[in-house]
Amino acid sequence: MFAPLRERNYRLWAAADLVSVGGTWMQVLALNWLILSATGSATAMGAVVMLQSLPVLLLGSWGGALADRLPARPMLIAFQAVRALLALALMLPSSGNWLIYGVALASGVIGSFEGPVLGRFGSALVPKDALASALALGSVLSSAGRIGGMALGGVLIGITGPATLFLINAVSYVAVIVALLAMRLGDMRALATSTSSDGGVVAGFRYLLRQPVILTILALSFVLGSLGRNYQVSMASMVSGPLGGSSGSYGLLSTVFAVGAVAGGLLLAGTGRSTLRVLLGTGFLISALQFCSGLAPNIVGFAALILPIAAGAVIFDTVVSTRIQLDTREEMRGRVLATVGIVSSLSGIVGAPAIGFLCDSLGARGALLLAGAVTTIAAVIGGIVLARLKGRSLSLPFLLGRPAQQPA
Repeated sequence: MFAPLRERNYRLWAAADLVSVGGTWMQVLALNWLILSATGSATAMGAVVMLQSLPVLLLGSWGGALADRLPARPMLIAFQAVRALLALALMLPSSGNWLIYGVALASGVIGSFEGPVLGRFGSALVPKDALASALALGSVLSSAGRIGGMALGGVLIGITGPATLFLINAVSYVAVIVALLAMRLGDMRALATSTSSDGGVVAGFRYLLRQPVILTILALSFVLGSLGRNYQVSMASMVSGPLGGSSGSYGLLSTVFAVGAVAGGLLLAGTGRSTLRVLLGTGFLISALQFCSGLAPNIVGFAALILPIAAGAVIFDTVVSTRIQLDTREEMRGRVLATVGIVSSLSGIVGAPAIGFLCDSLGARGALLLAGAVTTIAAVIGGIVLARLKGRSLSLPFLLGRPAQQPA
């Protein structure tokens, strides 16, 4: 489970990432409070999220092309420095919201280039056979950082106001820069890079179109991500609607979801099995459980289903990322990872309003039943397609058997 932690560079990165994720979620909390206190508008919060997401859709492919060509560490150091400055900028007095929107847009632009670079850099910190465990541990650290950051931020914002949280986030980026500078370059696994003449973004799309397995995984990830990942919307609708809960009930479910996410990461890190079989089995399971959650009689029953759904969601997303990295050529990896980021952004942009509309139109139970049915069917279809692409049939031996090593 903890094999990646034997690598000094990974230990540095894991510690820095935990601090940085905590700082990021403290800033998210402070920013939401600042926007709501200034405007009282949830629409304004939505605009900030949109400004952070749109650049990934527009620039992500170019970010992937640069990630495949340029060295990762110098770019990451530069990205962290700019993010620290943006966090400090939020501490400046402003007569309007233009500064917040500007920082959100700039953060989105940075994320467009940073995401693929992070993916390539992370895979260079550990041996290839430890990549699955490293990504799973990364999911655990992200969940832990989110829980810690939100908890500490919730305490500090009432005592010091949002400015202190912005300052802490800026310092957290400095911690990442220090970790990057302390890493031993000689211990990193060398990854193949592209050249300026390889076709850039267009070559990345051409390569992706020749990878039916990857395309199927991305399609399945989009459907399950858009209709099966927006539980913040459906949980709130279930609590305030048919379950008759309170704000405390919603907080309890959010905690259960976070615990499930950590458990899922630890389970995957322990087994190290990031195969297509795990991907398909987990996708089907969480989709079926989502359907069942629409039938939950009370808060306790709903929480009992939320826990494995959260664990399965982390396993599914981590296996998607692992297969993308292992099953693509190294010099194309950044561009393919950029496509994963685009799919993830699209699933959030499309899925959250769709689930909200379904909750308003069909009720919370109806929304979960319909979305769960659609994602379950999608998981089965995806399984059939992937099995055929691998020259197998979708059967119990296929789902439980040992994976065959396939070249990218």
